[in-house]
Amino acid sequence: MFKHLMQRLDTRIAPSRRGFLKFSLGAGAGLVVGVHLPAPASAAAGGDSTWFNPFVSIAPDSTVTVFIKHLDMGQGVYTGLTSLVAEELNAAHDQMRAEFAPADASLYNNLTWGTVQGTGGSSSIANAYEQYRRAGAFTRDMLLGATGKEWKVPVAELTIADGVISHSSGKSATFGEMAELANKQPVPDHSVLKSKTDFKFIGKSFPRLDTEAKSTGKAVYTQDLHLDGMLTAVIAHPPKFGASVASFDDSEAMKVRGVDSVVQVPQGVAVIASSTWAAIKGREALSVTWDESKAETRGSDEIIAGFKAALDGKGTMLREDAGIDDALSGAATVVEREYTFPFLAHAAMEPMNAIVQISDGGATLWTGSQIQTVDQGTVAAIAGVDPANVRVETVFAGGSFGRRALPNAQHNAEAAAIAKAHGKGVPIKLVYTREDDMRGGYYRPVAVHRVRAGLDAGGNIVGWDHKIATQSILKGSPFEGMLQGGPDFTMFEGAFPPVYAIPAARFELFEEKTGIPVLWWRSVGSTHTAYVMETMIDELAKAAGQDPVAFRLALLKDHPRHRGVLELAAEKAGWSNPPAEGRFRGVAVHESFNSFVAEVAEVSLQDGRIKVEKVTCAVDCGVAVNPDIVAAQMEGGIGFGLGAAMREKLNVVGGEVEDGNFDTYTPLRITDMPQVEVHIVASEEAPTGVGEPGVPPIAPAVANAYAAASGKRITSLPFADHDIV
Repeated sequence: MFKHLMQRLDTRIAPSRRGFLKFSLGAGAGLVVGVHLPAPASAAAGGDSTWFNPFVSIAPDSTVTVFIKHLDMGQGVYTGLTSLVAEELNAAHDQMRAEFAPADASLYNNLTWGTVQGTGGSSSIANAYEQYRRAGAFTRDMLLGATGKEWKVPVAELTIADGVISHSSGKSATFGEMAELANKQPVPDHSVLKSKTDFKFIGKSFPRLDTEAKSTGKAVYTQDLHLDGMLTAVIAHPPKFGASVASFDDSEAMKVRGVDSVVQVPQGVAVIASSTWAAIKGREALSVTWDESKAETRGSDEIIAGFKAALDGKGTMLREDAGIDDALSGAATVVEREYTFPFLAHAAMEPMNAIVQISDGGATLWTGSQIQTVDQGTVAAIAGVDPANVRVETVFAGGSFGRRALPNAQHNAEAAAIAKAHGKGVPIKLVYTREDDMRGGYYRPVAVHRVRAGLDAGGNIVGWDHKIATQSILKGSPFEGMLQGGPDFTMFEGAFPPVYAIPAARFELFEEKTGIPVLWWRSVGSTHTAYVMETMIDELAKAAGQDPVAFRLALLKDHPRHRGVLELAAEKAGWSNPPAEGRFRGVAVHESFNSFVAEVAEVSLQDGRIKVEKVTCAVDCGVAVNPDIVAAQMEGGIGFGLGAAMREKLNVVGGEVEDGNFDTYTPLRITDMPQVEVHIVASEEAPTGVGEPGVPPIAPAVANAYAAASGKRITSLPFADHDIV
């Protein structure tokens, strides 16, 4: 019966957007009626809760707990998914609760990823929108069916409002009173989802469920967990990527009070102690000799120079139109630019951490797990147990920006390796310091673009020649199969295929290799492609003597949603009127993760330095489930992207990362944050992501505003390298 139910709850999104496809469940599946899944203990805080499906349980006190299959790392999915259930259930906001779901890809897979449970690509609401609504609708209909049977009245005469079931006779009942009876009802063959006109939650701004806990310090992160018998570990990583341990001497480390043991693991040498401080002091006393024979020894400057040199060769052709060379040679005006982008760290506020306990043929992982399936499988392989015997307790994460979505489960693998080497079955908490995270992490890759674009005498684009050199994120990782033998789309997404109408074009890709580990960084390829496309288009508009907004609109005639956000942002920013004296505006528009964002940046120059005064943002993300969270994600993305554009750059010298903390790797300061105004396009399209799409347009919008103010084009980031911030 449970398999039958899950087939109806599976609303994975196919390219045609038709869903409700059947997917295979593991052995032993059954309707969760009194069955205790390995969910957090607090799921039954109100007593013995009744489970209606893997996503919903109702306690005797009528609290409704929604099990969240995605990690909430600040993006608001904890609240968003709960609202979807509340909508169809006609519950009251104050009776809703949320808990992270256990790791079980057969029940909680990301429907856009297939059989993997995980969070990323701004996909949480997009993949679960109908699934969680349907879970709420099934529960609603089972409650109504049971009530009608108990009261001997037609279900059609019953209503649910604010969590109370009522009949015209005056009878009423709470969810808790009817839950046990309702769970004996057959699973509905079909439950009708509410129409937009009846929405009470979707499209409305309700308070986040985690605000109070996070504001008062009650929210649980990995670092908050203190388990009985737990020891803490830190790890000495090789200073150069690709190096390994040749030998080590732990004699002095073992003299440090509180140090329990020192163990070698594949990733380095770990010091295990009774406290974080003791582990760190023990590591400082540790002596390690590194084998650097296979290490990366180049620095950022050499790597960038190599990428630039590669552009003189032959790459992989993504598109090459006949006549492109003639179009450029015959152009009335040709603009040519070379752009460079540095390595970037994710620099999440919570450095990496994890707790692993291996015992009794199984293991438990406590962490802010972003890809539970990968983390579960990795810990299982290291512990030598079946993945089904690895429990993953997902807790809140203090940011990620891609850092926790590791194909090799880096820090979780390290924690498991340390626990395995320790061998005593106690929980081991692995803690990264900020320096560990910065110097031993994964990074947004370096990228170099070279673009030539031509205009005819009328100011029309006639040709575009674009070369991109960067490092693949997916190749060599467990996710390489996504490419199906083709090029890594994360290297060029956002630039190719172009949304602007270009009659003749050539796009050429150069995949370069380095020993520096790279990873998706908030908005992935669009972090650099949006900057190139939008500053180049802006420069062409200037060369053509045309207004930057009008120039873009003419080139976007076949892309109404791009046009919609661009027109809205321009209108709300007062683009048609000149800015106040001493203010200058720039604009950018970009699509990423199926969402469309336009931003108008208004800046001033103070002693030649940029001060971003205001950003007007327009976003089209389909149905905005919670507009306040959408706006918050746009604001956060703008701040995140602005910080990177202004000052962030990871410096690698001789194969070693120099930057270890925020004294040299400088994030956005509060004094840098502009006023942000967010406008959401009203839409009936399926919801799409908002965690990342706010990032790409901000850097080019500010750069274009600076060009309007100074006449100078910035072709390499960060702005600090040009002494203008």
